[in-house]
Amino acid sequence: MPTRPAATTGITLNELFGTAELLLAGRLQATLAARHRGAALVLRTALELAIDAALAAAEPGLSTRNMTAKLHCLRHYSTPATASRARQTWSHLCVACHYHQYEIGPTRSQVQAWHGEVLALATSLGRP
Repeated sequence: MPTRPAATTGITLNELFGTAELLLAGRLQATLAARHRGAALVLRTALELAIDAALAAAEPGLSTRNMTAKLHCLRHYSTPATASRARQTWSHLCVACHYHQYEIGPTRSQVQAWHGEVLALATSLGRP
C-alpha cells in the first residue's frame, strides 16, 4: 500500500527545503546526528513529492505506485540522466534515513550535497 504523508498534509517543496536548511543550520533542537538524519528524511520526502508531481502531470495514476515503480517509470517521462540521478539520490537518502547502531550516520557535507542534488532534480522535473 503506497504512502504519501507529505502529499496528504499539503506541505510544499519550499517548506521541506526550508526545514532541511533549519536542521542543517542547527536552528531546530535536536542532536547533531538527528539533525543530519532528519534533514535526509526531509530531502527524501521532497524528492518523492517532485517525482510524484512529474509523473502525475505526465500520466495520471502513476503517482499512486510504490517508489521503485515510480523510479522505473521516470525513465520514460524525463531524461535518462535525470531518472538515473533521481534513483541514485533516492537510494542514498534511504540508506541515510535508517538508523543502524553499528553505522555512522550521514555527515553534514553529505546532506548538503544531497540538498543541492534534490533541489536540482526538483527543478529538472518541473518543480511544482
